[in-house]
Amino acid sequence: MDLESAVMEIIINSGQARSFAYEALAKAKEGDFDGAETLMSESAEAAKGAHKVQTQLIEQDQGTGKTPMTLVMVHAQDHLMTSMLAQEMVTELITLHRRLAQQG
Repeated sequence: MDLESAVMEIIINSGQARSFAYEALAKAKEGDFDGAETLMSESAEAAKGAHKVQTQLIEQDQGTGKTPMTLVMVHAQDHLMTSMLAQEMVTELITLHRRLAQQG
């Protein structure tokens, strides 16, 4: 996989992961916890795709600096990290919404 394709793959999959997570949060706000869990599973799958490409790039580089670090590569890494953070936070928020629904 060429570098440009790899970077785009990370950005696309990370964006999907983040979008699914926020859709899951919307479902949880509505009380649809099964829907939220389904969307979080889809988020995890998209994140796996991004992480797989990232791992391939790391393996190709072998810590030697073979892979050029470009602004778009940094941008892709930002997307991946923010989507991972979104997943963690949304998981916690879904738990809170579930708890509130059980109390009410």
